[in-house]
Amino acid sequence: MERMPSIAAWDNFYVIVGSSAAALTGLQFVVATLIATDEKQRGTPDEVRAFGTPTVVHFCAALLISAINSAPWHELSHVATAFGACGFLGVAYGCVTIRRARATRTFKLVLEDWIWYVGLPLLSYGSVLIAAFVLPHRAGPSLFVVGAAALLLLLIGIHNAWDTVTYFTVEKKKAK
Repeated sequence: MERMPSIAAWDNFYVIVGSSAAALTGLQFVVATLIATDEKQRGTPDEVRAFGTPTVVHFCAALLISAINSAPWHELSHVATAFGACGFLGVAYGCVTIRRARATRTFKLVLEDWIWYVGLPLLSYGSVLIAAFVLPHRAGPSLFVVGAAALLLLLIGIHNAWDTVTYFTVEKKKAK
């Protein structure tokens, strides 16, 4: 059976976003391994849970959204359910991230950190959740919102991965 035209039009976009998210997830593991091999640069478990893990989660969420959009769905309501679950779980995870970020002892977030590690991810996941409710009624605009959210999650992951690397290579060296 042929895929629904409204979703099929997004194939190339999600191939790019999903492939990038998958590759960057793997790269994040490489970076974490390199940082872990240097005793002087190693982060605390609280730092990793508050900043490293969410970055991987955002990359994986972009990959998951890409996979959801690329599946051969027969009904928009099923796509909406999958997007809704993804958005809901993302918002819930955002709340966990807030708690973890507040609990870190060695690093205190500044406004830019709150924006990139908490605000923008919550905006992305919340947008996916809202779009999921609207999707069966207004597919076109909803798919653009989900696409923007997936791309934003990818960009958040890139920013936060870079932020982590620069923190460990510049700031932690200054502190030693």
